[in-house]
Amino acid sequence: MTTQTTSPLLLSPFKIGDLTLKNRVVMAPLTRSRAGESRMPNALMAEYYTQRAGAGLIITEATVVSTQANGWLNTPGIYSDEQAEAWKQIVTAIHARETPIFMQLWHCGRASHSSFHENNQLPVAASAVKINGEGIHTPAGKQPYQTPRALETDEISLVVEDYRKAAERAKMAGFDGVEIHAANGYLIDTFLQTRTNHRTDSYGGTVENRYRFLKEIVEAIITVFPANRVGVRLSPNGNFNDMGSPEYREDFLYFAKQLNACDLAYLHLVDGLAFGFHELGTPMVIGEFRDVFAGPLIGNCGYTQEQAETALNSQVADLIAFGRDFISNPDLVERFANGWPLNPPAEVGVWYSFGPEGYIDFPTYQDSAAIS
Repeated sequence: MTTQTTSPLLLSPFKIGDLTLKNRVVMAPLTRSRAGESRMPNALMAEYYTQRAGAGLIITEATVVSTQANGWLNTPGIYSDEQAEAWKQIVTAIHARETPIFMQLWHCGRASHSSFHENNQLPVAASAVKINGEGIHTPAGKQPYQTPRALETDEISLVVEDYRKAAERAKMAGFDGVEIHAANGYLIDTFLQTRTNHRTDSYGGTVENRYRFLKEIVEAIITVFPANRVGVRLSPNGNFNDMGSPEYREDFLYFAKQLNACDLAYLHLVDGLAFGFHELGTPMVIGEFRDVFAGPLIGNCGYTQEQAETALNSQVADLIAFGRDFISNPDLVERFANGWPLNPPAEVGVWYSFGPEGYIDFPTYQDSAAIS
């Protein structure tokens, strides 16, 4: 790395558990929908991730843990041995660049539709509370959101087991660790928040009960990976998928405090507001979590290079995840190191398109300089 960088901390090595990261830039999980209808990882995806292996840590796009977890077109899965086998080409390519890679484990919950599921079964959630939104892209075209089916108490352990099996397959594929996606209004988040959890059993009501589902998932996964190879992602400020609960500040600090006792690899917080804000009070900032979580903290959502360096300097965060900047800048870390300008942001239309365009065809700075 050049000595001219304005980001000495961002570009410095960092350890999570027994893993040494070459810098503190994390590639955020980014749904890109290139796995086809079979939800099978492929060579195109391997090329995309390899282009971005300058990151200190790559977290994969959200990857569904079961067929019940599906809710987004052409996203990859980790619920079959064939999928695990197909992921190996991506893991091997990233490891060849000396970059660790974690898989993000996902269950869409109510952010799904019956047309994704066998026999048109309804999507499941903590409670039968429908998303208020303009609709969802499904195999049958854009459809209105449906009222989900609340999981029965005795079904919850089956979903926990889906997460454990997914972690086993991720380990089989060679991943260095996993991140539990408990953010953005997907299944786990609907258990955590009062807006969507109206249960009267041991998984609803008190904050302790609402945390129980996530707690059981963490406990199941750390029988597969050591705790210092498991991360959790939370979104305390988010309104994506119609979320946001009045007790957000007290609740999310409680969740973080509980997770602190698990000695996890990190806590990944969507603390920025670029993805939407529920406006139920003042936004939570990452520094509030430092008081209750002693392990590594990843800040995410809308950070610039300068803001990232400031957050690291003030020790409120240890790592910063970049999402949209990584879409259009495969060489993002090199650009940070050399003070090179970024490519224009990618058009939203290519985020979830299904082919190579707008996916693996963004030029590096040096490619652009050679052309000009």
